[in-house]
Amino acid sequence: MSVIILGIESSCDDTSAAVIKNDTILSNVIAGQKVHEEYGGVVPELASRAHQQNIIPVVDKALKDAGVRPGELDAVAFTRGPGLLGSLLVGTSFAKGMALSLGLPLIETDHLHAHVLASFIQEPGERKDVPSFPFLCLLVSGGNSQIIEVRSPLEMEIIGQTIDDAAGEAFDKCAKIMGLPYPGGPLIDKLAQEGDSKAFAFSKPRIEGFDYSFSGLKTSFLYFLRDRIKEDPDFIDKHKEDLCASLQRTIVEVLMDKLIKAAKNRGIREISLAGGVSANSGLREAVQAAGRKYKWKTYIPKLSYTTDNAAMIAMVGYHKFLKGEFASQDAAPYARQA
Repeated sequence: MSVIILGIESSCDDTSAAVIKNDTILSNVIAGQKVHEEYGGVVPELASRAHQQNIIPVVDKALKDAGVRPGELDAVAFTRGPGLLGSLLVGTSFAKGMALSLGLPLIETDHLHAHVLASFIQEPGERKDVPSFPFLCLLVSGGNSQIIEVRSPLEMEIIGQTIDDAAGEAFDKCAKIMGLPYPGGPLIDKLAQEGDSKAFAFSKPRIEGFDYSFSGLKTSFLYFLRDRIKEDPDFIDKHKEDLCASLQRTIVEVLMDKLIKAAKNRGIREISLAGGVSANSGLREAVQAAGRKYKWKTYIPKLSYTTDNAAMIAMVGYHKFLKGEFASQDAAPYARQA
């Protein structure tokens, strides 16, 4: 039996819709929002307004690209949270209205849960290897840094997470300190490839267990630059590539130290990477290198599935559909993960 799911994602500043047939993606459309660049970060009110403008054309294009008529859908899946409430309300309301008008089941998904299942998305004409259960997923994004033990598509346990800033926040905030435009993470990655990763040393947090902390690193970076700029006002411009490379190395080492510790503790050698920061070339290389060293099987999603996208929402929707886990029309979005 074939199951066709429409996924809708609107948790932050990307409006996305995707159609999946079983585990194979048929379309994945994303509309970004350039308006936030001049403000140095996402402005919630502007984001929700842009979602209202984008959602109908994005869903329409996703259906047309997939060659699927609305009447052929089996269910509508949407991101319930976490995220910006105004943005989530747009996607939630549209999904409810569409499901109600077509008489389809409604499926709520957790945005972070969906990132974990990005490694299971198949594309037409090819079958890639997917993680075997149980596996560990290092989920790294702008708002979250987590190590998750995944026991099945719908059963997961967070065994480590950030207690303050996430890795993505550390990248973006340190980029802002250096005067780099938003979003700073991708630009740091680009500049880091031209610098010396061992040029400078920054403090690493000492946190027990598998939890993360990045606020201290951000503060260390700020004070380091403050002291150097006193000596040389042009210090950042003269050492921008080395600063980015050293910062990236430090963040990646913090992430990998805990992931390696968790893998050894749990005796798990199936490791996946997910979330927006999983697009970082230094982190991708570090996971692959650790895989070779510790005999892991590693799974890293395509770059198009690292950012916020509806393909991963539709994937969760598919698995929930198989289990008959449907949402009611009174499901309300939530800003933070419970």
